[in-house]
Amino acid sequence: MSNLIYILNGPNLNKLGTREPEIYGSQNLEDIKNACKNLGDKLGLEIEFRQSNQEGELVDWIQEAGEKAQGLVLNAAAYTHTSVALLDALKTLSIPSVEVHLSNVHQREDFRHKSYISPGVTGIIAGFGAASYDLALHALANIIKS
Repeated sequence: MSNLIYILNGPNLNKLGTREPEIYGSQNLEDIKNACKNLGDKLGLEIEFRQSNQEGELVDWIQEAGEKAQGLVLNAAAYTHTSVALLDALKTLSIPSVEVHLSNVHQREDFRHKSYISPGVTGIIAGFGAASYDLALHALANIIKS
């Protein structure tokens, strides 16, 4: 198995760069994808980067990652706070996984303080903007190499 990492992005992240840039920053998802692929090359990781607004598609991709990848980065966006289905999919994984958020969800509305998916991941990174993805890739690279 190669050092394949799935990076999955949930609903409305296709609107990054224009959606509430004061919260999510000015980079769009394509910028983040390119940065992840560049960092992946430096870390010896192959990156599979996807986005969907559909919960079921994200579940399918999490299951696929479990069969094909050595690690998973998941920005579930709003599904973080609502989806037992994503949690159940994450709990089937035997690979390390990182929950990522661009913003610090604990500085935001109360409903964002609860993550349904956190019990199913190895670690959580939040509040560093697009650099949250970089930190997640570094963490997975360290886990995979050890």
